[in-house]
Amino acid sequence: MTDTVRVRMAPSPTGYFHVGSARTALFGWLFARRHGGKFILRVEDTDRTRYVPDSLDDILDCMRWLGLDWDEGPEVGGDYGPYFQSQRLDMYQEYTRWLIDSGHAYTCYCSSERLAQLRQEQRRRGAPQIGYDRRCRYLTPEKRAGYEAQGVVPVVRLKVPMEGEVCFDDIVYGRICWENANIRDPVLLKSDGWPTYHLANVIDDHHMSITHIMRGDEWLSSVPMHVHLYAAFGWKPPVYAHVPIVLNPTGKGKMSKRKKGGGGEEYPVFVREFRAAGYLPEAMFNFLAGLGWSYDPEVEIFTREQAISRFALEDINSSPAAFPFDKLEWMNGVYIRSLSEDELCERLVPFVAADLGMPEEKMQARPELRQFVPLIQERTKLLTDATPLVDFAFTDVLSYEPEMLVGKKMTPAESLIALRAARAALAELPSFDANALEGMLRPLAAELGLKVGQLLGILRVATTGKKVAPPLFGTLAILGRERVLARFEAAEWMLERLVA
Repeated sequence: MTDTVRVRMAPSPTGYFHVGSARTALFGWLFARRHGGKFILRVEDTDRTRYVPDSLDDILDCMRWLGLDWDEGPEVGGDYGPYFQSQRLDMYQEYTRWLIDSGHAYTCYCSSERLAQLRQEQRRRGAPQIGYDRRCRYLTPEKRAGYEAQGVVPVVRLKVPMEGEVCFDDIVYGRICWENANIRDPVLLKSDGWPTYHLANVIDDHHMSITHIMRGDEWLSSVPMHVHLYAAFGWKPPVYAHVPIVLNPTGKGKMSKRKKGGGGEEYPVFVREFRAAGYLPEAMFNFLAGLGWSYDPEVEIFTREQAISRFALEDINSSPAAFPFDKLEWMNGVYIRSLSEDELCERLVPFVAADLGMPEEKMQARPELRQFVPLIQERTKLLTDATPLVDFAFTDVLSYEPEMLVGKKMTPAESLIALRAARAALAELPSFDANALEGMLRPLAAELGLKVGQLLGILRVATTGKKVAPPLFGTLAILGRERVLARFEAAEWMLERLVA
């Protein structure tokens, strides 16, 4: 075992990167960085039946997006590779043979049908423990030879002591003890020659000199088996720190695809979904770091450097943390407002371009988005909020109901008079900047006997096709005199149809 802190993230490519896994990886990354150690990425790809082809790319891409760089692993290499378990089969099989020869494991010839019947019978009898009955543990050499002659391919099981208990210390949960009689000789090597999680995990953690294991607390029940395996090999176990699960926003269940509320909306659970929804990686990092760990009770917003400086495993809360979407959205808004206008524009380009079906290069060449950033930054909580606020600037034809042009407590005829007056005034305005527009339109409302809000409401719909849009004077200035007057003329035509 090395003196250097070595923490591993060991995802299985059986699905997309879950925010719970991301939070655990982030804690491991913080711990490694806090102690000047190594953060290792190891791919546990031995579960071939549940393998999802593009999930590994998703995991790596999302970790890069969050800024969780790894010191060893895929695309990086290292002295402890290979970093894919599928490339380490010979090692697992060699150690399995050693366990059998040394009396710590045995071959089991029970069929899947027998095991299913066994579990069914145990449930019927109300047995206190459901699991393997250790039948093959006591087979004679002759019986084993008979099964081999019949061509039955066995699995290999760990020979767990029948009496006493196994204990281990967890930094988050404290000391935990487990009755050996309740550990039902787990399978180490499957009949197809592939290892189970338990065997591969222990061998790899030892040979990669992992000093601290951080993973979800759903794996706590596996630790007794692993402790027995370490003892069988004569190896010292790493330090354990199991992280509580992330609960859904209600705090009453796991963070999984469930209805968000009365509207029937599903909340995101995969990192890729948060990314697509317009969350910033720095906001996600800050939020996940504070989910079950506190940088400072009085401080909500902190940098990754500040988190590194204070992170300690002992400070992880042992109680599951609910996922407060409102807080994440608020935090994302804070980070968006902290960006420079140029940087926010750069972040918005991919989202707005995709929403409008426009190549990013073409969007970047248009000046409007950058010009609108100062007008929308304060009201933007997600990057996806931008498109509905600015899409009218990227089309020549607006689509909206004519009735929207009718001012509050006004008739269509009154609205038409106001719109014509505004168009005439704007056509003669010497300067078409926001200040000049405001200086002309506010007095115009008084001249027409209208409240400012009544006039501006009509002009807002005529300009944007929306009742809610960025500040009007800035919007008019960005679109320019020619486009604004053309839109007013089209709006007048629509009102004329209502009046007629």
